[in-house]
Amino acid sequence: MQDKAKLALENTKFFPFWLDNPARPRPENKLEFHIKTDLLIVGSGFTGLWTAIQAKEQNPQRDVVVIEANTAAIGASGRPGAILSTSLMHGMENSNRLFEKEMDELERLGKENMDQFRATIEKYNIACDVEWTGELTVAVGKHGISDIKTEHELYVKFGHDAHLLSKEEVNKEINSPIFEGGLWSKKRSGTIHPAKLAWGLKRVAKELGVIFYENTPMIKSTSKGQRVLVKTPQGSVLANKVILATNAFTKHNRKISKKVAAIRDRIVMTEPLTQAQLDELGWHNRQGIYDTRTQLNYMRLTKDNRVLFGGRLGYFFDNNTDPEHDKTPEPYVRLVESMYKTLPALRDVKISHAWSGPIALTTRMAVHYQTYHGGKMIYAGGYSGFGVTASRFAARVALAIVDDIDIPERHLDFARTTPAWIPPEPFRWLGAMITMYALDTCDEKRGWRVPWLRMVDKIGFPLKP
Repeated sequence: MQDKAKLALENTKFFPFWLDNPARPRPENKLEFHIKTDLLIVGSGFTGLWTAIQAKEQNPQRDVVVIEANTAAIGASGRPGAILSTSLMHGMENSNRLFEKEMDELERLGKENMDQFRATIEKYNIACDVEWTGELTVAVGKHGISDIKTEHELYVKFGHDAHLLSKEEVNKEINSPIFEGGLWSKKRSGTIHPAKLAWGLKRVAKELGVIFYENTPMIKSTSKGQRVLVKTPQGSVLANKVILATNAFTKHNRKISKKVAAIRDRIVMTEPLTQAQLDELGWHNRQGIYDTRTQLNYMRLTKDNRVLFGGRLGYFFDNNTDPEHDKTPEPYVRLVESMYKTLPALRDVKISHAWSGPIALTTRMAVHYQTYHGGKMIYAGGYSGFGVTASRFAARVALAIVDDIDIPERHLDFARTTPAWIPPEPFRWLGAMITMYALDTCDEKRGWRVPWLRMVDKIGFPLKP
């Protein structure tokens, strides 16, 4: 099967499928002079874009400027699986692990956020291939059944339209020899084209009066009385308030990088399926899917009936966010092998695109906030997935924090606490290498991998051996 996987990657483009699109907007001008603004947003991924829109919706007269080191959505926002979920804290079980006492409120806020997310798309006519088809968690092997039963209890407890599926029922949804059961959450979830969403949000922000400068990285920031001065390569911004929406791109800031590791997530995208392949695959309801493997995989269909399959993690020394190794076939061979094993209907399909990029791994695996310059600047980030929708909520809370507006969400633990410290290099790299190897091989070999992953889990990273 390895030879077949290598063959499938022979003509692959190592670039995100979502961004490989002629509709991609032209870059904005660089900032080449000094400006002043009320609110400066650093980063034009989902967090930055949602922050800009909500800031202008709350106060249309407010001056809002966005600077971006590259172009909109070129980071994590242009390369996720983009399965939509109501979870604000990286999934139901992770939310319960972190904030059990606040679950009722977090679930209420998550549903409210998803409804407002959808309302924004519809209000501003953002064409982003959204499909409200639900999300499906599938049990891989018999041991995965207990995982989905536990998760189902949480879904039911907090009022989700969620249904347990038997092996026969899940295989009517999608044809796989390794799926032993499933959990289908049918409402307020689905899939989306993330780059089209980001480009649509940018268009809306500009229509509301937000000013964008691209290819304009932040070099440093200093406090200037009641304001913050942000230096860029050819200009500067004097702002009353600053929000750092940089997520995993944190190497420039030691305070952030002490709690955020740039773990890489890898994805492959197939060529469009033939009708015969679609018929064999099933998947008529087109749900976004996660499985219960230790080295989790996720999958979804695109509008033109390609299959996205992702999930193999990696880490490069010193939070390297652009390694050349991940632009070669080698890192994706095992992922393609896993796809063929999981979905035999795809056994002859080729891979059109493959890509990877950093997710902001913390011991929380969800958004947190860090303050600078006496609260005039804050960092909002730390998504390790689920950020397409959670970023909208995180942006709203970030605005309340930086503007010192007393909303109820600020009193919840997620807004008042930060994740645990992560060891520096070389210990970070060594620990990551051992953990990645354990994740890759635990399901087949167990042994020492089980106590190692349990130890990592106790440190704060929720890995289930």
